[in-house]
Amino acid sequence: MATAFAEPGRATVRKAAFASAVGNTIELYDFLIYGTAAAVVFTKLFFPAGDPWVGALLAFATFGAGFLARPLGAAVIGHFGDVVGRKLMLVITLTVTGLCTAAIGLLPTYGQVGVWAPLMLVTLRLVQGFFLGGEQGGAVLMAVEHAPPHRHGWYGGWTFLGSPTGMFLVTGAFAAATAISGDQFLAWGWRVPFLVSLVLVGVGLYVRLRLGESPEFARLRQRGQRARLPVAEALSRSWRQILLAAGVNLGLLRFS
Repeated sequence: MATAFAEPGRATVRKAAFASAVGNTIELYDFLIYGTAAAVVFTKLFFPAGDPWVGALLAFATFGAGFLARPLGAAVIGHFGDVVGRKLMLVITLTVTGLCTAAIGLLPTYGQVGVWAPLMLVTLRLVQGFFLGGEQGGAVLMAVEHAPPHRHGWYGGWTFLGSPTGMFLVTGAFAAATAISGDQFLAWGWRVPFLVSLVLVGVGLYVRLRLGESPEFARLRQRGQRARLPVAEALSRSWRQILLAAGVNLGLLRFS
């Protein structure tokens, strides 16, 4: 006998949207903090080329490496989100991205270990990008699948508060670290914003772990209707929408 699923109440819907926004804010903090550090720190400590312009270009190229990993992460993590559940994958993406950020804050510099320093930095950046790729779509999906049909756009939109809020936190963290460390900023002060990520991840996990699984996914699991190859099915059924979304995002990047 099939189990009847009650529609989530308004408080649960709001909690889902809030959890998605908080988690996405923290993950984008982890992702965007790299860009600030690339401008003010990494050129000097990880890419000390003879020409400072070359060092800057290398630092920002590694920032871009995270974006290259995001589509692959979206496909892989999206697949497992459709197979094992939204909540579990969102907890994993938040945890791994935060641990990568903290690990960057503990890395030795080029002056200490040579070329191993930028290699480790780029590796952590790629892992960050991979898991962030699965975060944003999953967070939107969690909020939308909790929301009533006529409110999908409203509650799904809460997730995108993560980008400006994350950047605000990044700017504040670096300003505070600069004020606290003073002349020692390049020695240890730059590491503080990265290590703060551990605190933020703790907050994000507290919020997300208190949220139940997506009602829509729970229905599909109970009925045995989960897709075996979600990505392949999406590409075969909705390839026009996927291309349209990709084009819109490329356009936004061009004019941003």
